[in-house]
Amino acid sequence: MTRAFFEGLETRADAAKLAGLDHSYRFEIEGEGVWNVRIHGGKVVVTEGGQENGADATIRASREVFERIVSGEQNPATAYMTGKVKIDGDLGAVLKLQRLFG
Repeated sequence: MTRAFFEGLETRADAAKLAGLDHSYRFEIEGEGVWNVRIHGGKVVVTEGGQENGADATIRASREVFERIVSGEQNPATAYMTGKVKIDGDLGAVLKLQRLFG
């Protein structure tokens, strides 16, 4: 499910919801892999793997927690506050990710 989420993200993203966003994110999902997500000009570009890329924020979570967040079973803020999700970098940029999931 994690791989499918990232593979389909570029086509699912609503450009209207992304207007004005200009951020990059690195997702490190334990047991699944690493994905880099760049939002710019109303578009999303996803690349898999690679080294640290200077992302605005790095989000780390287990596969189970990430999949519960994506499915709507887990509130992302609660996951962060309880230590199930770790964030390095710009927390403000991470809060704007709600636009991708909304």
